[in-house]
Amino acid sequence: MMSTRACSILPLLLGLLWMGSAMAIEEPKYTVLSNDGSIEVRHYAPLLVAEVLVEGDMDEASNKGFRLIADYIFGNNQSADNAASSKIAMTAPVTVAPQSSKVSMTAPVTIQAQSAQPDRGNTNTWRVHFVMPSQYTLNTIPKPNNQAVSLREVPEKYVVVLTYSGFNTSSKVQRLSDEALAWCKAKGMRILGLPQLARYDPPWTLPMFRRNEIMVEIAAP
Repeated sequence: MMSTRACSILPLLLGLLWMGSAMAIEEPKYTVLSNDGSIEVRHYAPLLVAEVLVEGDMDEASNKGFRLIADYIFGNNQSADNAASSKIAMTAPVTVAPQSSKVSMTAPVTIQAQSAQPDRGNTNTWRVHFVMPSQYTLNTIPKPNNQAVSLREVPEKYVVVLTYSGFNTSSKVQRLSDEALAWCKAKGMRILGLPQLARYDPPWTLPMFRRNEIMVEIAAP
C-alpha cells in the first residue's frame, strides 16, 4: 500500500514537475543524429532509472506507477550514507511501456517478437520509470524502502522517437507505436525493445501544448 506521504504530496509534485522555465527540470542527455519530420534518431547517454511494474490499463498503470515512484523520491527511501531519508529532484519525462511476460526486462526484443506483441488495449502489465538526476550513481542514490520500486542502470542507447501533441488514448498510442515501428522497419533498423510512451506535461496542460513521444530502442545505426 502506498504511504500517506505520497497521497499528501502528489498535488505538490504535479505542480513542481512541470512549471516550465521557472524551474529547470532535468531531462535525459541525448544527441539528435537525424530527423525525418516528427521522427528523430537519438543517441542517449547512460541513465539511472527508478521503475515499477504495475497492472491495469494504460492510464491506471501510469497513475499507479507515478504514485509509487513519487512516494520514493519524496522521502520513502534510505540515503546511501545511512542517514535519514532524502528527497530526490524530479526529472522529465514519465515513461510507460507494455511489459511482455515472455521476455525478461533486460533482454532485447527482436523485430520478429514485435509482431507477437499483444495489442496495447489488451496489455495488463506495464513498466513505469523516471530517469534519476544525473548527479547520482547506483552507489550514491537513496535506496527505496518499498520493494516494488527498483533502481536500474541503463547503458547508452539509440532510440527512434516520434513526437506529437494532444491527449493519449490506448488506440492513439497503439497507432503511433505501429507507425514508429513501420518507420524503423522501412529504414532497415534492428529493433531492440517494445515501444515506450514518454509524457512531459501535467494533466491540466492544453492538448496542443502537450509533448508526448513514442520511443523505440534500436541497434546502433
